[in-house]
Amino acid sequence: QVQLAESGGGLVQAGGSLRLSCAASGSIFMINVMGWSRQAPGKQRELVATITRDGSINYADSVKGRFTISRDYAKNTVYLQMNSLKPEDTAVYYCNANIRVPSSVKRNEYWGQGTQVTVSS
Repeated sequence: QVQLAESGGGLVQAGGSLRLSCAASGSIFMINVMGWSRQAPGKQRELVATITRDGSINYADSVKGRFTISRDYAKNTVYLQMNSLKPEDTAVYYCNANIRVPSSVKRNEYWGQGTQVTVSS
């Protein structure tokens, strides 16, 4: 059983910063891509940032220059440092990971429960 546990959400004023963490635990053989998505009320979920096993990173245009994704391979953890936050960044943030478990050659997508980020103006 694989689980992703997010932490670090909260309420912050515009211009402030938050750091999200997401730790993968359980029976894990290998983690490929890890990333963060977000979903605001009434909107579709959008991809925010991803980081591959070899460290390649991609960001949504809306967060480039403000958000930084990083990864601790030893801890199976991905982080999202969010600076210069704007009210439009308000959303539930979800982490996801593409994971291969020991008993399978396939890789499956796993998602966390989500953490609320609210940016006040």
